[in-house]
Amino acid sequence: MSVWKNLSERTVYENPWLRVNLADVELPDGRHLDHYLIRQRPVALATAVNDRNEVLLLWRHRFIPDSWGYEIAAGVVEDGEELEAAAAREMLEETGWKPVGPLRHLLTVEPSNGLSDARHHVYWAEGAEYIDHPADDFESERRDWVPLKDIPDLVARGAIRSANAVAALLLLHHMRLR
Repeated sequence: MSVWKNLSERTVYENPWLRVNLADVELPDGRHLDHYLIRQRPVALATAVNDRNEVLLLWRHRFIPDSWGYEIAAGVVEDGEELEAAAAREMLEETGWKPVGPLRHLLTVEPSNGLSDARHHVYWAEGAEYIDHPADDFESERRDWVPLKDIPDLVARGAIRSANAVAALLLLHHMRLR
């Protein structure tokens, strides 16, 4: 079994959202290399599917890649917060919609596991109740109920780019419309 061994790490930069560390890594053949990595807190995401098989999404701009696309409401899990509670909180804060019934775990993805230990935990509900205008309305241009049948085409056209949203929405499409 070819395993890379992390022999030690030291932090070279840190803020409330991430740590950049430098690791001394031993390769299977005994050689060593320095490897930068990003340590991040877990992220929780949540969406809902309504009785018309539409999924609740955010339409937003991401300034780093300078792109627009649909995403699932998401945010960092606060210290001591349960994943499911964080997902429900983020959905309400970013969309104004509260999940109806229990949130179900859909999947957990590691969006950049060659560089980061980030884990994104995606949840979904069978329906949602509109509560009020989103507290974090700056997170998106708008909130849309998008037909699940359109998801593969939206992914193919680049209207859904975020890796966690692509994986989750294609899985929901498969589960609900097969």
